[in-house]
Amino acid sequence: MTRTPPPADAPAPGAWEELVTAALLGTERRTPPGCAPGGEAPAALLDAAAVETLRRRAGLRPAPATDRPEPAPADPRPALPAAAARRLALLLADRPATAGRGAAPDLRELLPQWLAAANARGFAAPPQALPALLDAARGRTDLRPAVLRFAGPRARWLARLNPDWRFALRAADGASALARSGDPARRRELWQEGLFAERVALLSSLRSRDPAAARDLLASTWATERAEDRLMFLDSLRTGLGPDDEPFLEQALTDRSRNVRTTAAELLSALPESALAARMAARAASCVALDRTRDAPAITVEAPHECDAGMERDGVLPTPPAGRGERSWWFGQLVEAAPLRTWPARLGGRTPREIVALPVADDWQDDLHAAWCRAAVRQRDAAWARALLGAPTAPEAGGPGAVSLAERAKLLGTLTAGERAEWVAGFIATHGLSEAFQLLGVCAVPWAAPLGRAVVDALEIARDAGSYPWSFSGVMGLAERCLDPAEASRLDGLLARPDEPEDASPGAGGYWAESFQRLVTTLRLRAEMAAELT
Repeated sequence: MTRTPPPADAPAPGAWEELVTAALLGTERRTPPGCAPGGEAPAALLDAAAVETLRRRAGLRPAPATDRPEPAPADPRPALPAAAARRLALLLADRPATAGRGAAPDLRELLPQWLAAANARGFAAPPQALPALLDAARGRTDLRPAVLRFAGPRARWLARLNPDWRFALRAADGASALARSGDPARRRELWQEGLFAERVALLSSLRSRDPAAARDLLASTWATERAEDRLMFLDSLRTGLGPDDEPFLEQALTDRSRNVRTTAAELLSALPESALAARMAARAASCVALDRTRDAPAITVEAPHECDAGMERDGVLPTPPAGRGERSWWFGQLVEAAPLRTWPARLGGRTPREIVALPVADDWQDDLHAAWCRAAVRQRDAAWARALLGAPTAPEAGGPGAVSLAERAKLLGTLTAGERAEWVAGFIATHGLSEAFQLLGVCAVPWAAPLGRAVVDALEIARDAGSYPWSFSGVMGLAERCLDPAEASRLDGLLARPDEPEDASPGAGGYWAESFQRLVTTLRLRAEMAAELT
C-alpha cells in the first residue's frame, strides 16, 4: 500500500511553533520560515500566520468512516423539574467572581449543595447538561462523586468519546456495580487486571457490603503489591473494621514497609479486644499510676526509657520529630494505642471526667491528655471526648485535654450532630467567632437553630464593635452555605449600613452591610433552589 504524498504547500512539521517564535523574538532576530529577511519580513510573517491559522482550523483530512457508537444507555430516573433544570444551567454557567463582587451570591459554592439535594431526590441529569457537568467535575475534584452520581450511566458513555473526561471511566460507579453484582469471577478479573483507581474503588465498595470478601480479595494478591499500593488498600479496611480482620492485620505488622506496619497497628489498636490493644494497654498502664501519698490524688508518669523491638513491631515509631523528646514520643504512642477502658480500672474506678480532672505530676499533663485526645478520636469514644472537651464556656474554651482547635474539632466529630451544634454554639456565645472556624466545619448542615442564632448574634456583635470586617469573611462564607434558609428573615434588620465607631476600620460599615446583604440573598436563593427540586 502506497502512502499519498502531502500537498506541495503543506507546512513543515513545527511550522506554527516557528511562526510563534519569530513573532516573539521579532523578525529582525528570527526570520520566519519561508520568508526572506528584510523590511518585508513582518508582513510576510502575518501572511504566513494567516495561512497556517486557516490550515489549522480546517481540521482533519477526510478518513474512512468508523462504526457508529452504541446509543447511550437509558436513565430510568425521573427528569428534573423545569425550574430546577434552569437553575442548574445558571449554576454551571457561573464564572469565578472578581474582587469586590458585592452582594451577589457565589453560585459556584452553591453547586455542591444543589447536587446533593438533587441526588437525594433521585433525579436524572438533563442530557444537554452532561458536557458542562463533566467539565465542572474535571476542574473540581471535590465535585466528582456528586456529579457522576447525578449524571448517571450516560456520563460514562459520553466520557468514552472525549479524553478530557476519562476520569469518569475511572470512577467508582462501575466498581460499585460490580461489587453489588455478586460475581466473584468478574471481581477477581478486575482486581487482577484493572487500573489502580478501579481496584481501589472495587475494594472500597465491596468492603462496605461484604467486609470478609473484600479482605480475602486483598489477601489474594497482598504479597505481590507495591508498598504504596498496600498502604492504600490497607486503609480501606477502616470501613467495617472488626475482630475478623485481626489475623490479617497481625500479619501486616511484619510488613517490609514501615508505613504499612504503622497503619496496621493503628487499625488493630481501634479493636479493643485485639492482642495488640492488650499489649499496648499493659505497656501504657505500666507508665501511669495513681499517687495517693499526696494531699490530693495525682497521676504520676514514668515514660519508657527505650523503644524495644516489640514496641516497634506494634507500630511505635522509634525516632521522634524534631524538637520532641524520645521518652515523651514513645509514651504518647503507647497511651494513644491503649484501649481507653484501661484507665478507670487503673486509676481507682474513676469516670473519664474525674480522670482528666486529676492533676498530673512533673509536667506530663500535656503529653498524657493529648494522647487521650487521639485515643478518643481513634476509638470513637464519646464519653472520653466529652470529658476532654470540657465545658464550652470554660476559660479559653480549653477542656482538660483540648490542646488545640484542631484537636477540639476532632473530638467534636465523635459526638452526635446535636451535641456538636450545642457545644459550638456555647463556644461562640462565650468566646466569639475569632477561633470558631474549624469548629463550625464539623457541624452538620444546615446548622441547627441554636448554632445558627449564635453565629448571627456573634456577627452582629462584631459589627457593632467596629471589628475588622475582613477577618470574618471565612465565617460569612460558611454561613452562606450552612445557615438554615429560614434564618433569612432574622437578618433583615442587619442590612442597613451601621454607624461606624470612631476606632472602626475604614469602610467597615459598608463591608458589613454588603456582606449581610449577600448572606440574606444567598439564603433566599437556597430556599428557592430547594423549592424547585420538590
